[in-house]
Amino acid sequence: MKAFLEIHRQEAGYRPIHDRIHDFGEVEQTLSTRERKMQASRCMDCGVPFCHWACPLGNKAPEWNEALAKGDWEQAYALLSSTNPFPEFTGRICPALCEKACVLNHYNHEPTTNRENECAIIEASFREGYIQPRIPKRNGKRVAVIGSGPSGLAAANDLNQMGYAVTVFEKNESAGGLLRYGIPNFKLNKAIIDRRLRLMEQEGIEFRYGEDVVLDSQCPLFDEYDAVVVATGTPTARDLKVPGRELKGVHFALEMLSQQNRVLAGMEFSKEERVTAKGKNVLVIGGGDTGSDCIGTAHRQGCKSVTQIEIMPKPVEGPVDPQNPWPNWPRTLKTTSSHEEGCTRRWNINTLEFLGENGKLSGVRVQEIDWKPNPEGGRPLMVEKGEPEVIKAELVLLAMGFLKPDHPQYSDNVFVCGDAANGASLVVRALASGRLTAVKVNQYLAK
Repeated sequence: MKAFLEIHRQEAGYRPIHDRIHDFGEVEQTLSTRERKMQASRCMDCGVPFCHWACPLGNKAPEWNEALAKGDWEQAYALLSSTNPFPEFTGRICPALCEKACVLNHYNHEPTTNRENECAIIEASFREGYIQPRIPKRNGKRVAVIGSGPSGLAAANDLNQMGYAVTVFEKNESAGGLLRYGIPNFKLNKAIIDRRLRLMEQEGIEFRYGEDVVLDSQCPLFDEYDAVVVATGTPTARDLKVPGRELKGVHFALEMLSQQNRVLAGMEFSKEERVTAKGKNVLVIGGGDTGSDCIGTAHRQGCKSVTQIEIMPKPVEGPVDPQNPWPNWPRTLKTTSSHEEGCTRRWNINTLEFLGENGKLSGVRVQEIDWKPNPEGGRPLMVEKGEPEVIKAELVLLAMGFLKPDHPQYSDNVFVCGDAANGASLVVRALASGRLTAVKVNQYLAK
């Protein structure tokens, strides 16, 4: 195929800003079937497909793109699902490592639209009935999965298909982990998660909610089950312990994000419990995806203004980073749909103090800083630059990442996977870890 020589990359794009900021519906649009097939036809079917290597799941993008380009959606689904258990998740929220590795990206910075193609394939497959429950033959052994985030769901899914009786223990009222309680609905509608959960239940997986399992040497599940998978994620957010941290109005990002998702699911909170940006000047501390999610949520809650600060320098603008060339991930400026909705963004800003009156937040004292090389090597040194200033804010959201958890020494039949094992990372890496852990469990129980 030579379509890449004639057809330019076309993304579906987002709903208009004036429309989308008034609801929590998914912001991303879709292309027509004809346009989607044309985009799939752009794949070069490279002799050495770097996308295979770049994807933690090893997705076979050239293969399913070819099937899609030919209009064989069922074959495209068969190829896609052979490596990816939940394309409906990654097709919406993956940063598409494969696209940064695409040869077309290196040629003219117009990689194949793998992520959008992936989402189109799985949605068509559900719509056309290609996806039906698969009930495996049971082998008589039982496995417990603690945590129902991406890695836990992936491990449970694969172990179930291997024939194990799988029970998933989840401390919250429903499954999904950060998919449900961290990622806003405008990026991932929770009906998409529910649809997959119904299928997993039909295939024989048992979900037990409201079960906060204590993971220590005395945990009874270790003896009750033939194997246990620990997929509890990274529950502890990185804090910012500066003066004024105790003021009312300073919250971890997930306090707002998870609560808002619960509100949309029908849960009610008192006025005192509610974390809302309505009518407030909002300051988001942290420049990553979680910070971006806070910006979009703040707009939909009716904030007065949003400012986002980041302690690290501003990334380079443009498609490539000369200081971090291929095959490394390009550290370039990322502008999300939430940023497009309105946000003051600043870099090299250090937070000094939260200011308030009568116990309530009113502003944040910050200072511009710079970074200089460390003569002893390692992390650069932070140096002051300019005078401290105050940013007006009645709501601060801390979005500075999560701490990698420590685990005790577990017995041999316990396996840790996903963020619980590796620290906070991407959903696609969590899925890959869950699948690999299922293989390890199977090897252990087959001895």
